[in-house]
Amino acid sequence: MDLQIDPDHLKVLPHHQYITPDAIAPSTVAPSPIDQFRTWFREAVEGGKVQEPEAMSLSTSTPEGIPSSRMVLFKELDHRGFVFFTNYTSRKSQEILANPHAALVFYWREVHRSVRVVGRVEKFSQEESAEYFHSRPVGSQLGAWASKQSSVVKDGEVHERLKRLEQKFGQDVPLPEFWGGWRVVPNEVEFWIGKPSRLHDRVRYLRVPASTDDNPEWKIERLAP
Repeated sequence: MDLQIDPDHLKVLPHHQYITPDAIAPSTVAPSPIDQFRTWFREAVEGGKVQEPEAMSLSTSTPEGIPSSRMVLFKELDHRGFVFFTNYTSRKSQEILANPHAALVFYWREVHRSVRVVGRVEKFSQEESAEYFHSRPVGSQLGAWASKQSSVVKDGEVHERLKRLEQKFGQDVPLPEFWGGWRVVPNEVEFWIGKPSRLHDRVRYLRVPASTDDNPEWKIERLAP
C-alpha cells in the first residue's frame, strides 16, 4: 500500500489486488452458517498463515443508534452462536443491555477471507462463564477484578489495585459477579472472499423468520460485490 501525505491531508493510493483460487457460492457452502464458520475458522487456524484468527470487531450501539466498535477475542462457538467474554460494566456491555443487538467482523487478511455476523445478544450462564474464567491464567483472572473496564482511572491505579487483589486472593480467584460471557445469536451471516478487480465472492445467510434459536432455518443468497 502506498500513501500520499500532505501537511493537512493523507490519501491511500490504489490497493493491491486480491489473488486467491478460493471461491464460494450458495450451492457450495454448508446449509448452516455455524457449520460453514466452523470449517473456515479451522482452516484459518490450521493453515498457519492467519495471525490471531480469533480477533474480531464487535459493534454495539446505544438505543439512539450511536455506534461504537472495538476489537475483542472470539472464544467459543456453539449451536446457538458466537461467544466472547468481558466486564459486564464496560461500555460494550452497557450498550448491549440497553440495545441487545450486535455485529461481528472477522478479517483474515492473509487468506483474503472475511466473515460478518449480525444478531441478537444474550448473556452466557454464570456456570458457563465460571468454567471459562477458571481456565484462564491466574494473572488474567486477577486482571478481570482489577480493571473497572471503560472507567476513567489515574496512572498506576489499576496496578495498585492488582497488588491488593494478589494479596487477597492468591491463586484461588473467584469469578467476579460483574464479569462473564455474551453470545451473539445470528440472524445474518456473510462469508466473503477477496477477488481481483474487486469482484469479490459474497454469500449471505438470512435466518428464516419464526425459525427457532436451537434449530434455525436459513435462506442462502449470493450478493453483488
